[in-house]
Amino acid sequence: SVTFWLVGAPDPENPTSIHESVLQKWHDEGIVKWLGQRDDVSSIWAQSHIAVLPSYREGLPKSLLEASACGRAIVATDVPGCREIVHDEENGLLVAVKNPRELALAISRLVRDPLLRSRMGRRGREIVLKKFSEEHVTEQFLCLYLSTVATP
Repeated sequence: SVTFWLVGAPDPENPTSIHESVLQKWHDEGIVKWLGQRDDVSSIWAQSHIAVLPSYREGLPKSLLEASACGRAIVATDVPGCREIVHDEENGLLVAVKNPRELALAISRLVRDPLLRSRMGRRGREIVLKKFSEEHVTEQFLCLYLSTVATP
């Protein structure tokens, strides 16, 4: 059996955001377990096996960075931002935007294959530590800043 947890609150400033009443209806019907806004993200990931982000567009999604840092395999849409974190078939699976069948198949594949999930989760953690650690990001920022200041 698979349980889908939906974490976060709707964004009232975003006209495409799903209204809270719809989220509550899905929760009440057992479609998802909507947890609302949470501050204990690490405990959520500790109880989860797969991170899923079927976004239409993204910046650099913090949720996927957190999931990777916690060693979780990822299913995400093949959009900029997600693509920066998810290396298809390495630490997760990328699927086409607005393709629910492909999304369901990717999730199902990871649900059925715990060894693949584990391997992808470990690789995701390695990628985050190498490319997105505080030290790495600070070093890149300082290099960028110094190159800007050094330019006459």
